[in-house]
Amino acid sequence: MEIGYFPGCSLHSTAQEFDLSIKAVCDILDVHLQEIPDWNCCGASAAHETSEELGLALPYLDLVKAEAARLKTVLSPCPACFSNLSKTHEKVVSDKALGDRLQDVTGGKVYQGTISNRHVLDFFMDGVGLDAIKEKVKKPLEGLKVACYYGCLTRLPGVSMDSVEHPMMMDQIIEALGAEALDWTHKTECCGASLSITRTDVALRLGKEILEAAQRAGAECIAVVCPLCQSNLDTRQAGINSKYHTSFSLPVVYMTQLMGVAFEAPKNHLGFNKHIVSPDVLNRF
Repeated sequence: MEIGYFPGCSLHSTAQEFDLSIKAVCDILDVHLQEIPDWNCCGASAAHETSEELGLALPYLDLVKAEAARLKTVLSPCPACFSNLSKTHEKVVSDKALGDRLQDVTGGKVYQGTISNRHVLDFFMDGVGLDAIKEKVKKPLEGLKVACYYGCLTRLPGVSMDSVEHPMMMDQIIEALGAEALDWTHKTECCGASLSITRTDVALRLGKEILEAAQRAGAECIAVVCPLCQSNLDTRQAGINSKYHTSFSLPVVYMTQLMGVAFEAPKNHLGFNKHIVSPDVLNRF
């Protein structure tokens, strides 16, 4: 299987472990990723605050470049990137005047509306399938208790791949790996990553509540599919412990890293060395 790939800015910088683990897992699943040539930032998450038109023009250019590369489907691991590309696609397809305007502001670039956009959750769930995932499991994650954390970005406008209030795609994938996906209270709560710099106090409070809920449910790790969620919950635990006199040391790992462990991909290909809170709990697998 061949699919287009839009890593976005995060996966080439602060979320390199997401990029590494996706590539390792896709290689095992015989999925060939073709990166969009000369892709540009999609504008997440600040472009639309500067200009709504800019917030549409940036992902529009990526869609144009994907078509120029003769891609049919594009995988965008970052939920914000996925939302931006999906939303822009839908708006251009349904609004000819907007399409004409974006063509004009991008110097005559024409998007024909042929790209199908996928996130890692719906791609692995529907594009690859649970049966194919189960077939690749060599070391089941038996006994591992996982809190699947979807956060708020997987429910942005333009994202309609799972239940908004009670998503289950990640839970099903985690269980296909042999682990236990826990029933817990904060799977869709915002972690405050967008306030991490401007209102650190709010980000710390929200992070504390999520970590408490995961710990209360008996989680040994939190699984995520969003670079902002991973970075915020991983890097902020020391600050949370200092402010609230707690002792959190809960690994926050990408779903694709857990897939890689279950598939017996070399762990040095999964980016575990880039975590702040060490995922030592996975050493038993």
